[in-house]
Amino acid sequence: MRPSLPRPHLRIRRRFPVLTLLAAAAVAVLCGCGAPAPRLDAARQAGAAFEQALADAAYPRACALLAPQTRQQLEDDERKPCGPALQGQDLPTAGEVQGTQLYGRQALLRLRKDTLFLSQFDDGWKVVAAGCTPKAGKPYQCSLRGS
Repeated sequence: MRPSLPRPHLRIRRRFPVLTLLAAAAVAVLCGCGAPAPRLDAARQAGAAFEQALADAAYPRACALLAPQTRQQLEDDERKPCGPALQGQDLPTAGEVQGTQLYGRQALLRLRKDTLFLSQFDDGWKVVAAGCTPKAGKPYQCSLRGS
């Protein structure tokens, strides 16, 4: 009696679910969750809208683009409603977006004269911190930020 040889097709069938799972995981990683390009564009647009509102002195519009914690911190610190409090912050006229980086639901926007930090909320991207300048070897120093 001849010893039976392993059947290659059986090994392939056993590995098929594992290969399918690995392929699906690779596709998910390569495609990214949440479509990075549209998220990147949305973060840029929110940052640009915030800067345009400041440039237009449209403080209520700029306040609507602040993250809830940032808005609350500003109002608490200044003891004023957001609009007048934001007006007194003397934030730089930042100019156009120079670069954007996404970190999950967080974004960093480098503008010509400022850096903004944003977070993605259910109703869109909101500014978490503005008036930010880098410090060598330390975190950014921001004149406007949430708690």
